[in-house]
Amino acid sequence: MITHDVHVHPSTDQLAREDQLAHKIARVAVDPVPLDADVVDMIINRIIDNAAVAVASLNRAPIVAARAQALAHAPSSGGTGAGVFGVADRVSPEWAAWANGVAVRELDYHDTFLAAEYSHPGDNIPPLLAVAQHTGASGADLLRGIATGYEIHVDLVKAICLHRHKIDHVAHLGPSAAAGLGTLLGLDVETIFQAVGQALHTTTATRQSRKGEISTWKAHAPAFAGKMAVEAVDRALRGQTSPVPIYEGEDGVIAWMLDGPEAHYHVPLPEAGEAKRAILDTYTKEHSAEYQAQAWIDLARKIHREHPQATDAANVDSVRIKTSHHTHYVIGSGANDPQKYSPTASRETLDHSIPYIFTVALQDGLWHHEDSYAPERAARPDTVKLWHRVTTEEDPEWTRRYHSLDIAEKAFGGSVDITLTDGTVIHDEIAVADAHPLGARPFAREQYIAKFRTLAEPVLDPAEMDRFLTAVQRVDELGAGELDQLNITAPAGAIDLNAAPKGLF
Repeated sequence: MITHDVHVHPSTDQLAREDQLAHKIARVAVDPVPLDADVVDMIINRIIDNAAVAVASLNRAPIVAARAQALAHAPSSGGTGAGVFGVADRVSPEWAAWANGVAVRELDYHDTFLAAEYSHPGDNIPPLLAVAQHTGASGADLLRGIATGYEIHVDLVKAICLHRHKIDHVAHLGPSAAAGLGTLLGLDVETIFQAVGQALHTTTATRQSRKGEISTWKAHAPAFAGKMAVEAVDRALRGQTSPVPIYEGEDGVIAWMLDGPEAHYHVPLPEAGEAKRAILDTYTKEHSAEYQAQAWIDLARKIHREHPQATDAANVDSVRIKTSHHTHYVIGSGANDPQKYSPTASRETLDHSIPYIFTVALQDGLWHHEDSYAPERAARPDTVKLWHRVTTEEDPEWTRRYHSLDIAEKAFGGSVDITLTDGTVIHDEIAVADAHPLGARPFAREQYIAKFRTLAEPVLDPAEMDRFLTAVQRVDELGAGELDQLNITAPAGAIDLNAAPKGLF
């Protein structure tokens, strides 16, 4: 890897194209390095993972609305169109990216990478698959594009913090998806450079989408970034240019949205000829919740088994969780969001409440992607009583481990002290989730398939599940025009296409 010093330049510098981060990203995208076998294996796992959580969401309100919008946009004469999860219709690729992106993101249940910034790199897959289907690309083309999308996304997340400046993390997704599309389509450096710049420029937004009473836009935000990346590539292919330099300009992203004119960011990117392996640094979720909650669900289940007395609010005086800065201030009591303790809060808000998640997992000894968020579950009086006794605080050591670049010590958990009314203190701790590569039960192909079958079984016919799993596990063998096999069709009656409220389209 080469570490690039990225900082603001005055316009008088006339910073050369090849010295701009967007251009360096484009050069990585065009590098025709072969994919390592373990990278291909993991990409297949993540396509399965995305399909699993998308199918489980097909009748949820945000997906119903996004799908209705997509179905109003037939494919143009420029390609064959792309598939929308659950239905047989084909639509324009940017709208397929939109609908499928919302479906993948709705349950907050797919892969993650956490470093200087937060991210869900699997959000790159819907726009890449949509464009691959529309253009008749091959499975090998798709795999190369996804490898680039993950590489650029992870590298940006390692170096550039957005949340400190209240910028939503999808600002890294727009450029990474544009770069992945460039690889997929075999575009030249200049075209990808312009597309990356446009995608970044159009996907910077505030983090209010993840603050306070979190709305359904949380699911739409990455889908919007993917859609913008597709449109940016389309414009760049037509010769349209982007703001330059987008990162380093004196009125650019770093100068006015991030750390300012004196800032220096150190972005790692593969050197020429170096394999794109960043997907192997990422990890998926066993539970439908914010990633920093994964380990806490596992620890709560363990305490449920070993200390059943701690599940009864009548026995508990307080629950104090010590954890990283992010967990405390974003999804813990340090966020100062009263909604995180409200039994009438939205699902999206509860998904970002460690006090709620730990309480329910502790009482139930399990976590379910729907039942654990049900209004009646959140409103249970004994749950509310215990929930309001849970607080979080930052522990510098857990913060240090959260930011560690050493994967062997990088951690997303913490410690908990449950003080019972008789004075007994139950202490335990966890560093990473059970499903993490270094966890108690790391996810491999078997677990990804099991997750897919569990989530798809209530929706899909067994034959359709088997067909999809057979196709996706040989995606590297699929020829040009065969990527429709990666779409999934629900049986008649499983989706009510008339359920969407009327809009403009």
